[in-house]
Amino acid sequence: MIEITYYGHSCFQVRTDVRILFDPFISQNPLASFVRLSDLHPDYLLLTHGHGDHVADVMEFADQPQIKGLVAIYEIATWFENKGFPGTHGLNFGGTYCFTGDTSAKLVQAQHSSSLPDGSYGGQAGSFILKSNGKTLFVAGDTALHSDMQLFGEYEHFDLAILPIGGTYTLDVHDAIRAARFLQCSHVVGCHYDTFPAIQIDKPAAIRAFKEAGIILHLLKVGDKIGI
Repeated sequence: MIEITYYGHSCFQVRTDVRILFDPFISQNPLASFVRLSDLHPDYLLLTHGHGDHVADVMEFADQPQIKGLVAIYEIATWFENKGFPGTHGLNFGGTYCFTGDTSAKLVQAQHSSSLPDGSYGGQAGSFILKSNGKTLFVAGDTALHSDMQLFGEYEHFDLAILPIGGTYTLDVHDAIRAARFLQCSHVVGCHYDTFPAIQIDKPAAIRAFKEAGIILHLLKVGDKIGI
């Protein structure tokens, strides 16, 4: 089983035989104000791209005794290595990092810009295909709709996809439905919505739109869990 806990915006902790925290943006997110970073104990951080609303809290985990490393596209991994984050592992598209014999993450294409908080080049934004315990999870990060998602759906069987749905900077609800169809995935967890005024959505309307398309949309509250 893969257990997924939502910490707001695009931040999730995935627990298998390791604990993996995606895109930590908690301390600066008022919707997650009750979440204490010291209560999270990830073994690894995975970063989809370099924007501040995905990496703001990275260095808060650098000194935690259990931390084993950080996985991201090469440019971002190098940037955080130079800041002193231990165990960084740079990938590029098509590369896979194996956390254990049973759990791995493959970096694949997304369509989005990427720069780091100081303006440094952040390579290209990516998505992750995470496999563990016979289950496959798609973590889109920030992306627009793109045709490579069809290839991912042909080659993988996705049990769940985490997709942005807020529009403006990423997929909106209707493009996220198309993305789920491309991925051939019938269960979606929405993210990257309601954090800022520009990405606020009509949640009941979003759920109805997905239902009409034959896809289940899960809109988790901060702190909620879902398992696959």
